[in-house]
Amino acid sequence: MLSGKKMNEATTIDLQSDGDVKREGVALAIAAAAWILPGLGHALQRMWGRALACFLTVGALVVLGANMRGNLFTSQGNDAFASLGYAADLGAGIFYVLAEGLEKNGPDVSQAIGDYGTRFLATAGILNLLAALHAYEAARGRKA
Repeated sequence: MLSGKKMNEATTIDLQSDGDVKREGVALAIAAAAWILPGLGHALQRMWGRALACFLTVGALVVLGANMRGNLFTSQGNDAFASLGYAADLGAGIFYVLAEGLEKNGPDVSQAIGDYGTRFLATAGILNLLAALHAYEAARGRKA
């Protein structure tokens, strides 16, 4: 007895139906596709406007950031900032590889424009991760 109310000790088991399990699997596949190629998760769900906006925005940020000679972080980071930067940059999916190819002369963060380029590259990755999360939630049936 707790505060005059009887506690029910029986537990309920929430079983997922086969449809829920399949929907979750499809949602995870859509999220992975959205991360690898920005906008693909939305395109698979026939959200053409969002797909195009994600692809163009992430692509433009990566191209601008790389052309500004921003720092593209690698997995050999020595501190927490470099590790977080790598996670943010890797969030851009296939555009991370594109940015590596565009950075022929290496980063130059000694000038303000190179520092802005670094921020553009990280922003592209974070934006793509948010778009992949949205595609995942939409595939689960939770549209925003």
